[in-house]
Amino acid sequence: MSDRNRRHRRPTSWTTRRRAMAAVTSFAARRRAMAAVTSFATRRRAMAAVTSFATRRRAMTAITSFATRRRAVAAVTSFAIVGGLALSAATPAASAETVRPRDGVQADLDRLVGEDTFPAALAAVRTSDGRTRNYTAGVAALGTKRTPPVDGRVRIGSNTKTFVATVVLQLVGEDKVDLDEPIETYLPNLIRGDGIDGRQITVRQVLQHTSGLPGYVDDIAPDFFLLQHTYFEPRDLLDLALADKASFEPGTTWEYSNTNYLVAGLLIQKVTGRPVAEEITNRIIVPLQLRDTYFPRVGEQGIRGRHPHGYYTDDPDKPLQDVTRMDPSWAWAAGAMISSPSDTNRFFTALLAGDLLRPAELDQMRTTVPASPILAYGLGLMSWDLPCGDRAWGHGGDIPGFTTRGGVTEDGRAVTLAVTSTPTTETSANQVDAAVNAALCE
Repeated sequence: MSDRNRRHRRPTSWTTRRRAMAAVTSFAARRRAMAAVTSFATRRRAMAAVTSFATRRRAMTAITSFATRRRAVAAVTSFAIVGGLALSAATPAASAETVRPRDGVQADLDRLVGEDTFPAALAAVRTSDGRTRNYTAGVAALGTKRTPPVDGRVRIGSNTKTFVATVVLQLVGEDKVDLDEPIETYLPNLIRGDGIDGRQITVRQVLQHTSGLPGYVDDIAPDFFLLQHTYFEPRDLLDLALADKASFEPGTTWEYSNTNYLVAGLLIQKVTGRPVAEEITNRIIVPLQLRDTYFPRVGEQGIRGRHPHGYYTDDPDKPLQDVTRMDPSWAWAAGAMISSPSDTNRFFTALLAGDLLRPAELDQMRTTVPASPILAYGLGLMSWDLPCGDRAWGHGGDIPGFTTRGGVTEDGRAVTLAVTSTPTTETSANQVDAAVNAALCE
């Protein structure tokens, strides 16, 4: 993810904070304990005390483009959270040819495991006539010789945003939501803060990351491993974000912020009267028969069905740790979903073929603003030029344990590739992107 740079905050004692937080047995209790602090500003200073996390997130989240993030990832002392502005933004489009010779999808996956040390890689390639071929490399779990399950389930991170944007646009097509209406119309008196006013932010700006809403992930803890099994309510996450100053005036620039999709999820629930997970299931997953795709239930920490293990480290000099079991509630509508490579291809292919949206709403989704020199962002959907001259559409996602990249070309060829840890060097990140672009060009 690319949340905005944070203001410098006065550090406090991490040891003291750890003892205080460990004393509570639930997030609700922890909230009560922290509420005793005399002001939210003081609480914010306490929560942001961690110089390591704050510094790491400032390095990663000051980024207004995935290209910059790709250059910064070599430092990776960071929590790669539900980000995923997909594909080859680190280098010019020709990088798919210059990073390594194109010699087939299986060879690329083998290279990702053998040279770039990802525990496993899984890919699905769907041809324009609808045929799918699946690939795997590596092991299902470190310390074993088990091969990864073919087309296994993985956490897809910010690909979730495209599902959420699709539901919002379906509501637009049903005349229940207007893209250019203020978010205040649907969530009255909710979006308020320093330079933040829901009466001045439109639904379109929320979906397109042009709202100026600040991020929240770096405010919830200094270390992913402290949060791995913690449940968060969406409104608690939104409160954290709104305690910060607006990143910019709405509509004046583009900046990736997961807070936008917290708001989009809340909008869906307010307009429909139903949970966002249910709306995604009934409107997208069931009609497309996505058998390996779901939005985790409240409190659900495992991955159902056949899946590889996911691994994460907050320091490239430290060994990977198994983070397959985690509570993804902090990602919620910005990045909590689980799917398989072939299901993800099926979703993006159907979306771009017009099977989920009317032409008017699909055109709105594909209307983009610049996100970087070579990436454009629509409404929960990105586009980029391929080294072979074609154009691709997709999103991508990062969440501790899994990185997923993919896209669909104008003629319907689709690729989704997942690796079972987040990249810790610029080279390994570029290799994932290059493998996707090469597969889309074959």
